[in-house]
Amino acid sequence: MELKTKTSNNIGIVGLGLIGGSLGLDLQKLGYTVYGITHREKTAHKARERKLAQIISTDPTVLKNCSLIFIALPLEQLLNPSSALINAIPRNAVVTDVGSVKVPILNTWSKLHPRFVASHPMTGTEESGVNAGQHDLFKNKPWVVTPNKETDQKALEIVHQISLSLGSQWINSEAQIHDEAVGLISHLPVLISAALINTLSTDVQPPLYSLAKNIASSGFADTSRVGGGNPKLGVSMAKLNKKNLERHLASYKYSLDLFEKYLIEENWSELEKILANTKQERQNFILKPTN
Repeated sequence: MELKTKTSNNIGIVGLGLIGGSLGLDLQKLGYTVYGITHREKTAHKARERKLAQIISTDPTVLKNCSLIFIALPLEQLLNPSSALINAIPRNAVVTDVGSVKVPILNTWSKLHPRFVASHPMTGTEESGVNAGQHDLFKNKPWVVTPNKETDQKALEIVHQISLSLGSQWINSEAQIHDEAVGLISHLPVLISAALINTLSTDVQPPLYSLAKNIASSGFADTSRVGGGNPKLGVSMAKLNKKNLERHLASYKYSLDLFEKYLIEENWSELEKILANTKQERQNFILKPTN
């Protein structure tokens, strides 16, 4: 669906970090004119060097000609946007976000703008900042939207079509279910991975650390990757999805206690049963059916 206005080809992006910068690169490739907003002029300069948008400014009033605006700010800023930003966004523009926790964002922005669509493109790397943006970040990745009964359906369809043009897989969910799900498969793994790295760095003697570092391979790299990401993002996710994360952590600790119990008891048969079950569960959960 296209907006039938003079500005239908103009898209604004507030925040040009990993997600915002990647959006800017891909949307320009699709033929859109992209207006990027950064907080600091130094960041704007770097963004111009990387050509993350055609027009890049620290002044949000440049968004006045945009028909679709992505708010790609850190979670804390997303929930406390400046009055200058809110006043600069046209009332007829479609506004969406990229935040990983949807209930508080939906509650906040539904009151701030009549055409807000809560969304979460589920992709990323361990990189952050203005140098992190890359092409094709959204290709074949889920793009979750969490509309409520007040969500403008035409605005929702515009975000839908943009997400498809970026190669994403569209998923519609209730906000609360989304937050519980990402708590389980995204936010919990960050803390688990960080705990593994923390164990390595605080509870291992130098000779053992040195050998472990030299022999660590792809298995450890895969397991530890998300724990080595953006610390501020990790804290924001924990803070804004606290209740769901508390519940998931309790369940995870129960599993760890069970493993410890069987290890102490040398109950290898029960341990094998659990590992056989987890092998099957992973295949059911991760592997896609082939035709």
